[in-house]
Amino acid sequence: MKTAKITRFVKSSEADKKWYLVDAQDQVLGRLATKIARIIRGKNKAIFTPNTDTGDFVVVINADKVKFTGKRATLKSYTHHSGYPGGLKTKSLQEVMTLKPEFVLQNAVQGMLPKNRLGKQLIKKLKVYSGNVHPHAAQNPEMTKL
Repeated sequence: MKTAKITRFVKSSEADKKWYLVDAQDQVLGRLATKIARIIRGKNKAIFTPNTDTGDFVVVINADKVKFTGKRATLKSYTHHSGYPGGLKTKSLQEVMTLKPEFVLQNAVQGMLPKNRLGKQLIKKLKVYSGNVHPHAAQNPEMTKL
């Protein structure tokens, strides 16, 4: 007689949460964003549970030095609508990189997370900074090469 294997669902409080430090200098935006999203979601762990926050925290530095392939830097644009007639606002990737380089990486990672309450909870675990300095030294983030 076969014995049934029991699937174990891990609670968010049972998951061991680590802090990782990622240097985004000279890394391609989309490839970096997918790897960060996997860590935040917890898919790199054996205890991954789809409906629970089992992921780790990620601190990204040098977000202003991220690379783009092909014609991405000239063709990509970000749009926002205010809700009023004629309220469509469009900015190119180059404009956004000069104003808020952190937004570009954060938006790319957020697009790869679930579009529900869990996704809103997970995106708070991503900390993006445009320079070399970050205020999370007390958490002892582990430097990782993605």
